[in-house]
Order: sequence, then C-alpha cells, then structure tokens
Amino acid sequence: MIGLLHRICDRLRATARRRRWPHDQALGRRAEDMAHRLLRQSGFIVVARNYRPRNGPGEIDLIAWQCDTLVFVEVKSRTTDEFGTPDRAVGRQKRETLVRSAFEYARRAGVPADRIRFDVVNVVFSDPPAIDRIENAFRPAPPMYYNTFSP
Repeated sequence: MIGLLHRICDRLRATARRRRWPHDQALGRRAEDMAHRLLRQSGFIVVARNYRPRNGPGEIDLIAWQCDTLVFVEVKSRTTDEFGTPDRAVGRQKRETLVRSAFEYARRAGVPADRIRFDVVNVVFSDPPAIDRIENAFRPAPPMYYNTFSP
C-alpha cells in the first residue's frame, strides 16, 4: 500500500515538474527522487541533495552515510537501455568533477579519505522503471592537498 502511495506521489510531482521544467531536467529530478528512496530503504541516511561546492564547477546528486562511510552518489537516467546502461555516461571528466567536489565536502565535514565511497545509481524509465545501485563505481586517489586526519 505504501509503495502504491509513493508511486502516485512520484507521478504527481513528475507531472508538475514537466509543466515547469524542460523534459530532461524533469526526468533527471524524478530519477533523483527514486534514488533517494532506494537509498533510504537500504538503510542510508541522506544528508544532502544537489550539493554544489563553493569554489569551482560540479554538483553531487546525493550524499549519504552508510554506517561509518560517507557515500557520494551520482544518479544517471535514461528512457531506455537500448544503448547501454546509464552509468556509461560517467566519463573521466565527470568523475574528476565529482571527486573534486566530494573531497571538498569531506574535508569541510572532517571525514578522512578512507571513509569515502562513490556509488552510481542507474534509473531506466521502462514500465515499470528499473533502478539499481553500483557500489564503489570508481575509486579515486585523494588530492594532494586533502588532509587525511581522523576527526
């Protein structure tokens, strides 16, 4: 019953967004809503959405805690998986931007580099939508300036 209620609310929110936003932006936000729900149902504590660093470009879709690990989540969506899974769109440049933004957030929060992880959530808007999470999608080295102290 709760699942049905969530789906109805999601559709109403998505319809309202499509009226105000471009189609791809509305779909992206719907995918973020679905990923947020998936993480919460999996026991994550979501602490930020659409985080933008103070200096430089970039945005992190979701930031969450899973036990003692700070997880930075990139959400990728497609209307079909005809040309492969959505996570294939996370290229080198996107990873570098994510890493730079994530390490800035972690440094400000006092989280050591060994307690950070990068996940990707794929959403394919089939009927019904397919959603899956790739844990440890990539493992970057911390930047040279990152302070690896323990809080």
